[in-house]
Amino acid sequence: MTQTPPLLAHATRDLARFAAELRFEDIPGPVIEHIKLCILDGLGVALFGAGLSWTGHVREMAMTEGATPVASFWGTPFRGSVAQAALVNGTAGHAFEMDDIHKESIVHPNSLACPVAFGFAEAAGGMTGRDVLTAIVAGYEVGTRVGSAATMALFLRGFHPQGTSGVFVAAATAGRILGLPAEQMQHALGTAGSMGSGLMAAQEGAMVKRLHAGRAAEAGVRGALLAQRGFTGISDVLEAGYGGFLSSFSGRPNPERLTAGLGSVWETAEVGFKLYPSVTSIHTALDALDTVMNEQGLRADDIERISVGCSHMTFVHTAWPYKPSGVTGAQMNLFYGLAMIARHRDASVRQYDEQLLADPATLAFIERISAYEDAGLEAMGAPFRHAARVLVTTRDGRSFHHERLARRGSPEDAVGAGEIERKFFSNVIGVLTQARADRLRDIVMRLEIIETTTELTTELTTVLRAAQRV
Repeated sequence: MTQTPPLLAHATRDLARFAAELRFEDIPGPVIEHIKLCILDGLGVALFGAGLSWTGHVREMAMTEGATPVASFWGTPFRGSVAQAALVNGTAGHAFEMDDIHKESIVHPNSLACPVAFGFAEAAGGMTGRDVLTAIVAGYEVGTRVGSAATMALFLRGFHPQGTSGVFVAAATAGRILGLPAEQMQHALGTAGSMGSGLMAAQEGAMVKRLHAGRAAEAGVRGALLAQRGFTGISDVLEAGYGGFLSSFSGRPNPERLTAGLGSVWETAEVGFKLYPSVTSIHTALDALDTVMNEQGLRADDIERISVGCSHMTFVHTAWPYKPSGVTGAQMNLFYGLAMIARHRDASVRQYDEQLLADPATLAFIERISAYEDAGLEAMGAPFRHAARVLVTTRDGRSFHHERLARRGSPEDAVGAGEIERKFFSNVIGVLTQARADRLRDIVMRLEIIETTTELTTELTTVLRAAQRV
């Protein structure tokens, strides 16, 4: 078995070298502007997530363990080790389905890279904004390439990309901010890759889905710290023909995606934003239904039925029968999200309150919704896996069709910086004062020129005023 040829010779080595040697000057200006929005989005999402019950459980566990207090648990006055902070803050960042998304890799990088980079920066007493930006871009580039090389096969086999491919985002970020040379970076990736985990059955209701991001962030930190001490990982962890990451998790990988265009094609620029706090795959359907109802002046009572055509992956991922099983399950379910758009004319944070999940009127409305795998959309391939075709039939016999090939907030249907700033401010209400929120926004948007991140990490530490919101 050990004689199985590599999927792509030296891929791990080449990615490690890229991450270790990446300089701020190598990164195009538009990519820097985009990553600052990703950071702002990620910090706002994590501050909101810090007040949720599942993040509280993880934080309490970390505090009970004890450690040298060098890195903050965001949104609180508490601190722990960098690895503990990555675990807690990564969980917070993925805590309410609002973190950014790279569609092809199915990875949400900001809940992995930001906790790692700012945790190490805080522990070091502050770092330059350029160093932090460079480390985060290194993580985005490496991790999204790994996820893309794994293809949708990893997901369809039941693995959660955030917890599996996500470890490489975190490890590359950690290795770069620690200044690891290429060989140690390779071992950091090789160790973190062995710690990737996460099962998709968690999407139907378990709190543990939120932990997948935190656990991946922690794995990246530990992989880098061990490599710094001379600990060796799997040197060909990505390309090994037997027992490697791609050969084990995917089974049908596209290994060329690991290094194609490395250093000239920037995957960071392909990361989009979530405008609904729910699984990305349903956003086009939500937008399509909203469009039909707005254009035709429809109310929920006017609707006889809703039919949604989607890709195979979206169907498998989101179109399972809805049963009230907790916030996670509602956020991952196509039918619940559509019912919220129809009945509440919104599908934002308020619609995912525990008190609404078993509303009899919602459950009754869901009976009017169906979904099917649309052969036409499926034939368009992976770039259109989020696309949806929605048919609304009214009680008086009229029919309205709307197709959305890309969701708002994606690179294909991008939103401006103002939209991301509005999302940030809405997420930090109740955690930061307006003055502190303004300062945090301003610091992030000028990260490339600040000499130390100390002021930024200070703004992330405050006593929660809205703890245990869900």
